[in-house]
Amino acid sequence: MQKQFISDGALLKVYLEGNESALETLIKRHKSRIFTSIYLLVNDRYIAEDIFQETFIKIIHCLKSGKYRDEDKFLPWALRIARNMAIDSIRQRNRMPSIVTDSEGNDIFSYLDVREVSKEQTMIEKEDTSSLHGFINKLPAEQKEVLILRHYADLSFKEIAELTGHNINTCIGRMHYALINLRKMMQKSLVPLK
Repeated sequence: MQKQFISDGALLKVYLEGNESALETLIKRHKSRIFTSIYLLVNDRYIAEDIFQETFIKIIHCLKSGKYRDEDKFLPWALRIARNMAIDSIRQRNRMPSIVTDSEGNDIFSYLDVREVSKEQTMIEKEDTSSLHGFINKLPAEQKEVLILRHYADLSFKEIAELTGHNINTCIGRMHYALINLRKMMQKSLVPLK
């Protein structure tokens, strides 16, 4: 027997009627896309985890206060909240003072490493070091954002245009240049064999 797919809109309705597990289903359904989009924007797994949690706290608040209207467009709405929170976090981090501890100008927090290492974290760290993420992070911010929203969040160019406030052609152009720039970076990084 095949499990029946329940739309995001139906899950939201059931959640608002008091079924907390409906929200859990929504979070599980979209966690990967939302988290990956946040992570690629902020480039720090711990900050991304915090923003992801804050995103869902804000989503719950908006749902319970009746501010959400588009039942069948939950993912683009959630991604817009996540994107805005990531941008706010980046702005806040850029304003934070660093505490320099030595003559080389290292920040005191760069010496702290307090964490438990799980198998999942180890896998994520290996993924973090991949060349592709490094190349993506070198892209101009506008190109990087469109690439992330298109390939990692799996949004259409129409949805990206609505989310970013730009027209579709601008988004397609940014994607085109992002791919050209990625290709160039990859070609430069290839070591010729002798």
